[in-house]
Amino acid sequence: MTAHDLVIRPVGPDERAAWEPLWNGYLTFYESPVTKEVSDVLWKRLHDPAEPMHLLGAYRDGRLIGIAQYLFHRSCWTIGDYCYLQDLFVAPDVRGGGAGRALIAAVESEARKAGASRIHWLTKEDNRSARALYDTMADRSGFIQYRKLF
Repeated sequence: MTAHDLVIRPVGPDERAAWEPLWNGYLTFYESPVTKEVSDVLWKRLHDPAEPMHLLGAYRDGRLIGIAQYLFHRSCWTIGDYCYLQDLFVAPDVRGGGAGRALIAAVESEARKAGASRIHWLTKEDNRSARALYDTMADRSGFIQYRKLF
């Protein structure tokens, strides 16, 4: 299978059953469980036109095999919004087939159409397989993220 076999499109509101295993796989990978309530709210936000959040899926032979969840946010440094690719996940059994690259490219395309001035994302330092892809698609910023949860 090649990237040419992929269809990238928004995941419809009636496709939660296909989305949820990928979302849960992402949460498991990052050891970041969330409550059902959080997933329910996320699903609603991803399909609410008033929200700045969006969801694209990679489909092969009609099967949803990857997701990209992204949002637009303001910046103090530019007129155009930034696009934050918050969550990217491809089913383990189809990794290496171009779905991740295609999803990032599709998010970039949507960001450009929306007038955003950049796309950015994070990954764990030890996520070597993802970083091998990301290093071919974008520049590392050199910034270190700090956060304080509450």
